Amino acid sequence: MATAIFAARLMPTRSVVVLDGAGKLGAKILISGGGRCNITNCVVTPADFFGGSPNAIKRVLAALPVARTVAFFREIGVELHEEEHGKLFPKTNQARTVLEAMIGEASRLGVRILLKHRVTSVRRDAVGFHIATDAATLSAGNVVLATGGRSLPKTGSDGSGYRLAESLGHTLVPLTPALVALVLDGVFHVPLSGISHDVELTVEATGWKPVRVCGVMLWTHFGVSGPATLDLSRHWHRARLEQRKVEVFANLVGGMDTTAIEGQLFAIASAQPRIQLCSALAQLIPSRLAGAILAELKVSGTTPMAHLPKDFRRKVVKALVRWHLPVRDSRGYKYAEVTAGGVPFVEVNSRTLGSRKCPGLYLPGEILDVDGRIGGFNFQWAWASAWVVATAMARPAKPDPPATE
Repeated sequence: MATAIFAARLMPTRSVVVLDGAGKLGAKILISGGGRCNITNCVVTPADFFGGSPNAIKRVLAALPVARTVAFFREIGVELHEEEHGKLFPKTNQARTVLEAMIGEASRLGVRILLKHRVTSVRRDAVGFHIATDAATLSAGNVVLATGGRSLPKTGSDGSGYRLAESLGHTLVPLTPALVALVLDGVFHVPLSGISHDVELTVEATGWKPVRVCGVMLWTHFGVSGPATLDLSRHWHRARLEQRKVEVFANLVGGMDTTAIEGQLFAIASAQPRIQLCSALAQLIPSRLAGAILAELKVSGTTPMAHLPKDFRRKVVKALVRWHLPVRDSRGYKYAEVTAGGVPFVEVNSRTLGSRKCPGLYLPGEILDVDGRIGGFNFQWAWASAWVVATAMARPAKPDPPATE
């Protein structure tokens, strides 16, 4: 939708058509951000993304900075406001505001939106492209595969775009879910369902440097979720994809080290000489979690801190710093917010996102091998890559530079 709007603005004499297999547009917009649509973030850098080439990602993001994204949405009637961690939402706090504004702008510009036109094949010959849908056949000078990945298939992004890209000569970096909750073995997590708190999560995989993510983790009936878990999930999946031995550990006290935790416990015991261990721990982590950890460690929570043996204290502190999360799997594409992997950047010109395999074909957004962390970054990638494609199509064609990205 963004590519169509930008293209129609830049090329008012060209015919711009959006083909969508669904009966209604924008299902992913409507469910994003808890139904509020986290449009972008105040600060977006290449470090917020994975896959691809950092230089290529930087070039795309620079083409449409956050300030220009905010200005664009203001132009079409969507004012934004900032929330924690720089997240920008529509002031209405309704994703439908965003969708209706985009549909309205596309209509104003004369963009044709053909719903229930699922694309079944795209073929290129000397004349141009021939696009077959389950309702019609169309011809075009340029084709944009803005199909998304495989995540949340109920919204329409079922991975069919990858098949079309392959049919036009592209290869794929293997796909995995990303930004998805993790499923744990065992039952430790079940009675903790609903508890959320700050943690530092670490993925340790053979041959890798440990990957650490800080943020809020939510315990659930199936395992763990929350922003920190979602950000971590792509690293767990990529390690599994590469057949590495992988484990996940949680620092349950928001990244505090053993020295700091022991210092806090000493301070609590000093201020409250009669306080019991479980009550002391409840000042550092949620009380229900504290009780569950002590039960798992077989340490009595009623022991007064003043009488707590040193080895017991160290056992508890070590558990807080390095609690093993027995990850069995994730909840998969059905619940994943994005897809990791996709068409490799080396197969597109990073200045235009035009295909090096099929002239006239463009690939913005999630279909490429790039995925961002949670917080509006993947939407900013959508807007910026859409702008790059639209401006490229509006310029006279030039030969591709060598594939060095």
